Amino acid sequence: MKTFISEDFLLQNDFGKVLFHDHAKNLPIIDYHNHLSPKEICKNRVFENISQVWLAGDHYKWRAMRALGVNERFITGAASDKEKFSKWSSTVPFTMRNPLYHWAHLELQRYFGISELLSEQNANAIYQETSEKLQNRTHHTVGLLQQQNVETLCTTDDPIDSLEYHERIKSNNGSLNVYPAFRPDKAYGVESPKVYLNYIDALSETVNFTIKNYDDLLTALENRIDFFHSKGSRIADHGLEQLYHFSTKKLDCNILFKKLKDNKQLTKEEISYFKAETLLFLSKCYHKKGWVQQYHLGAIRDNNKRLLSQLGADTGFDSIGDFSQMRALSSFLNELDSSDQLSKTIIYNLNPSDNEAFATMAGNFNDGSIKGKVQYGAAWWFLDQKDGMEKQLNTLSNIGLLSCFVGMLTDSRSFLSFPRHEYFRRVLCNLIGQDVERGELPADEKWLGKIVQDICYYNAKDYFNFPRA
Repeated sequence: MKTFISEDFLLQNDFGKVLFHDHAKNLPIIDYHNHLSPKEICKNRVFENISQVWLAGDHYKWRAMRALGVNERFITGAASDKEKFSKWSSTVPFTMRNPLYHWAHLELQRYFGISELLSEQNANAIYQETSEKLQNRTHHTVGLLQQQNVETLCTTDDPIDSLEYHERIKSNNGSLNVYPAFRPDKAYGVESPKVYLNYIDALSETVNFTIKNYDDLLTALENRIDFFHSKGSRIADHGLEQLYHFSTKKLDCNILFKKLKDNKQLTKEEISYFKAETLLFLSKCYHKKGWVQQYHLGAIRDNNKRLLSQLGADTGFDSIGDFSQMRALSSFLNELDSSDQLSKTIIYNLNPSDNEAFATMAGNFNDGSIKGKVQYGAAWWFLDQKDGMEKQLNTLSNIGLLSCFVGMLTDSRSFLSFPRHEYFRRVLCNLIGQDVERGELPADEKWLGKIVQDICYYNAKDYFNFPRA
């Protein structure tokens, strides 16, 4: 049975088809936030089979398989790659109306030219066909990126990372820009003193001096920001339940750091204060460097403690949180803005009930100095599907300027995830096309085509100061 993914997939009106095919489809991809391995890009990894490139590390798929009652042995366990693919293939028909159903068939078609609907019946044949194609150079990691016209991507890197592979990529792959992005979450992740002190030891080794107190920590972090900057980094990213801010300097982070060094547990307020002060310091460093800072807010992580203890973090047990966001976010951005130290900033929310609140907060700090200085970020994680994308686009359109939006990202660990940019572009073009057909926008192809191109490519190019290909 042939796939339902046709040339006009998701395009339900004539004007939207024109926008996509003539203005969006062939633009290069800028993926400014993902979790791809720079080592695998550098070494141009060859995947032995489709399970290795498609299923390994993909907790979206793992959650669906668990929901269907698939045993963990066939998900993250000891089953063979072929057995795991067979179980995933038998799961796919049951994912109808989940975005996985669209993504799975779009990815099979774009990377492997397979237009059949994946099922238990054709799993073996597709496993064999895709495994053979993965041995061709066009399907090694760099080839997979080039197939999707990826021009620039930013990986997610800890302050202690050496960035050696980014340097080697720069030398070996001139047409592909791969930049590190600074992700310092562990530097203020003080919930567990033992875990934190192990990280401080690693950071001390990286900067080649012993971090004895909080001031040393800040020196070390600024040292690493300088290093990342020298390697081409211009972006920082943070994953937090919420931002924190205190209007008065009621605690002393040097005392809190000493408490951690003594292996003593901080109180909830002390943890929040430590995070707030460290993030403010980092944000000021980013501003000095002219970086973009990103805040991914609202996930409640590691909910299933039993399975977390068995499988570890990032295995599919996170969800949308219901945190109070706006007061602290406002105060945090205000403190930076009041001293003119607020960098270009993207804020992402995970709870759709907060869409309008986030969009209005972003608008409060656009001061005319930079186009789209503070951005209400793309639909993220559980929301990066058709409904979530449309809600984010509609909210931004109603409250801010859609025309300034820096577009989509994958936030993915998979080298087969880049058709999500195509998916987003189809959703965007269809949405604008609907407005034209209803008479809510003029049928000005030249102007609307420019807006679409800006959102899909040019705005990000300018916002992040990425070089032209």
